[in-house]
Amino acid sequence: MTKMIFLNLPVKDLATATAFYEAIGCVKNEQFSNENASSMVWSETITFQLLQHGYYQTFTTKPTADAHATSGMLIALSRDSREEVDAMVEAAARSGGQADVREPQDLGFMYLRSFADPDGHDFEPAYMDMGSVG
Repeated sequence: MTKMIFLNLPVKDLATATAFYEAIGCVKNEQFSNENASSMVWSETITFQLLQHGYYQTFTTKPTADAHATSGMLIALSRDSREEVDAMVEAAARSGGQADVREPQDLGFMYLRSFADPDGHDFEPAYMDMGSVG
């Protein structure tokens, strides 16, 4: 079996979160979605499981963090070009997210920007020119 990553993210408004993740390029997997969760496929090996807060809480005894106030992780997503990085951040901003939650970084061989989803989860789309890495 191929190794996969399922990122379980608590969300306040499932419909809003689902539309946001569709806008940044995910496809909803109806087979694993219901009134409590949306299974948003990013790639063949990475899926974002968007879980209503109450449902998310059934998976842990810890309190659910407010990602607007605290950071528990930064999710980096590879892109194939600088233009794809820019397009993803712009789609996030148009769809209820916040673009450039920190300054963009252009390191020559690597280009990074950031955005937060409507629930405050931080993302960093990045392009790396492997031919320039030395």
